[in-house]
Amino acid sequence: MALRTKIADSRRGAGSTSIPQGTTKDLRMSVLRKNSTRVGPGYPQVVVLVGATGDLSRRKLLTGLFHLTNAGFIPGCRIIGVSLDDIDADAFRTIARDSLDKFLTRKFSQSEWEAFAASLDYVPLSAGANALKDAVDRAEEALGAETRRVHYLSVPPSAALLAVQLLAQAELTERSRIIMEKPFGTDLASAVALNKKLHEVFDEKQIFRIDHFLGKEPAQNILAFRFANGLFEPIWNRNFIDHVQIDVPETLGLSTRAAFYETTGAYRDMVVTHLFQILAFMAMEPPTALEPAPISEEKNKVFRSMLPIEPRDVVRGQYIGYRNEPGVDPESDTDTFIALKCAIDNWRWAGVPFYLRTGKRMAEGQRIISIAFREPPKSMFPAGSGVGAQGPDHLTFDLADASKVSLSFYGKRPGPGFRLDKLSLQFAMSETGLIGEVLEAYERLILDAMRGDHTLFTTAEGIERLWEISQPLLDNPPPVRLYDQGGWGPKSIHQLIAPHAWRLPFERAWRDAAKRD
Repeated sequence: MALRTKIADSRRGAGSTSIPQGTTKDLRMSVLRKNSTRVGPGYPQVVVLVGATGDLSRRKLLTGLFHLTNAGFIPGCRIIGVSLDDIDADAFRTIARDSLDKFLTRKFSQSEWEAFAASLDYVPLSAGANALKDAVDRAEEALGAETRRVHYLSVPPSAALLAVQLLAQAELTERSRIIMEKPFGTDLASAVALNKKLHEVFDEKQIFRIDHFLGKEPAQNILAFRFANGLFEPIWNRNFIDHVQIDVPETLGLSTRAAFYETTGAYRDMVVTHLFQILAFMAMEPPTALEPAPISEEKNKVFRSMLPIEPRDVVRGQYIGYRNEPGVDPESDTDTFIALKCAIDNWRWAGVPFYLRTGKRMAEGQRIISIAFREPPKSMFPAGSGVGAQGPDHLTFDLADASKVSLSFYGKRPGPGFRLDKLSLQFAMSETGLIGEVLEAYERLILDAMRGDHTLFTTAEGIERLWEISQPLLDNPPPVRLYDQGGWGPKSIHQLIAPHAWRLPFERAWRDAAKRD
């Protein structure tokens, strides 16, 4: 398949044809079911969902599995929940229904719920491996035809190996794939040990280390933007790009995740798992094909070229009040904020700094990549014309679910004289009429794992390399600096990025397409 065609299919999330706006729900579902056979797995699936009563499962996994089965992407599915909670299948169905009512953005009927509820079963962890095997056997017998298994481990790193051992004891490794939640380890030693133990039970081709950022439509659109357009690929290098920012501030706090967060922090939770993966998409060389092995290899080349993260290039922060959160050590040194400068020491990116920032309890929730282009070497415009007053030209990707892209540039202000203003060209996915066809990130990644497609997942080599370059920072972390909730982080972040400036907060808001029409 041609590169452009494959990117177009990826961008639609389901490889489906366009569904006109205003189409009735029944007709839309019919079209979705017809087209879903092109990208869905070829066999019925038994999903063993470990951590089935946890927050991620309630918010994303149960709702995602409901949509995938209801829309016909999976040709038969049974879901077996597993967790520490000592409940039965009916109680699990109650949890699932509550999850759909609270978090599913799509409407559904009572008959659709009843069909999904019939596919649910539950085994408490205390029941052991034999009970789990019996539940899987019953599910496979109900599906009839040849089946495949997907084990989703929605558990922290400390519990991952226990879950793997349970699956091995239950003899559920054949015809199976396993999805591992982030973070994959907490340092190089733990990641190597986890990979070693995991490979004793599963082959690497069976393992899918998930990063939901890469499942988002905007992240995949970076590949389309770069490799399907002759306009941008020639300038995607150190000769034209001055610096890059990847900025993911969050307004959310810890919720009920204090125990998890105290052992990880912002760097382990977000940078190694998410931001570095996005950096690889942005910085990688063109793959020989838009297929799992070539893309993974180009991403790993980026990771191999990254220089170790030096503590002097990092600002660690902690929001005021974090130590008063339930379950947090009153003297905690955990970072709830991280900003850093990193470098890719290869031919394309030598000398181009990459600035990464993320944190909790910040002013806005945003997910952007901002690429600053080099300014002209000499200005012919008179003093006071405005050129350069608002910084360099930028190409900005908004990685939120409603994908947006903006290209800023200087243009002449209408009227006499020669005054320049910063202008922008903007695109939003909502303007295409295809926004309703976008799969949510977890839906896309679960579907890819069922199909055995590793394109959007990380490899053992890649994750170990990222922990390797992180080791200098982990061994000698700078002290955390306090910052106000609702702000943009510690003040020292401005020295980190000088003489440049952080793009967030934006000096101009994204334009609303409805207001432009």
